[in-house]
Amino acid sequence: MQNSLFRYLLATLLTCACVTLAHAQQGVGFQSRTYAAKGGHTLPYRILYPENYDPAKKYPLILVLHGAGERGADNEKQLTHGSKLFLDPQNRQQFPAIVVFPQCPEDSYWAATKIDRTKHPLDIQFRYADGPNWPLRAALDLVQQLRRQDHVDKKRVYIMGLSMGGMGTFEALYREPKLFAAATPICGGGEPASVKRYAKRLPLWVFHGSADDVVAPEHSREMVAALKQAGAQVKYTEYPGVNHNSWDSAFAEPELLSWLFSQHK
Repeated sequence: MQNSLFRYLLATLLTCACVTLAHAQQGVGFQSRTYAAKGGHTLPYRILYPENYDPAKKYPLILVLHGAGERGADNEKQLTHGSKLFLDPQNRQQFPAIVVFPQCPEDSYWAATKIDRTKHPLDIQFRYADGPNWPLRAALDLVQQLRRQDHVDKKRVYIMGLSMGGMGTFEALYREPKLFAAATPICGGGEPASVKRYAKRLPLWVFHGSADDVVAPEHSREMVAALKQAGAQVKYTEYPGVNHNSWDSAFAEPELLSWLFSQHK
């Protein structure tokens, strides 16, 4: 009886240890922090510094906005998609940068929207006139704060986001048209009329899956069409047959980081 109990307890401890290790490995290198935002809000975020970080050097800064499924307050889930791209040893060596993953709370949204979730694809109405929502404003204020530090290259501040974060990326460009040097919205969308504020200020690489049944690809297509009409330097990659998880294909693009880090003001 005692042996059986011992084996059970040992198995339980090992299982817990494995789960804890798995969560820890996902965020290895990312420091856990919080940002005291306006209005008494607190924005949790993770930040990754380059290997062999030298404060005397200047590094690019990247803001990464997660999707709706990673909202919360654990300061962990936002690393689910995209963190491996920046933790890859070869990428860290070739593209040393400061990477920021803020986390939007469960009861809010990066972009100012009204969404009918009973429909598929989602019925999304963008309402920039009602925003910005406080988490996006806080994330942008955080970037401004970090940008003022001496070790940040002010001419190489970038933004990317997926799904809800892709929507937040488009809106962030509208809110702060002079802040970023390049943007990568993935399976997102926005208000096409808003692009005139930033179309000629920075290049964009937009991604979507043609079979997306959550956020219809028409949202990205409309934004890209508006950007081109406004004179933007924009690339659009639409993956045939790919559903909502087009971020997997986008993050696997061999030229993604080289394109991003080659952009500067």
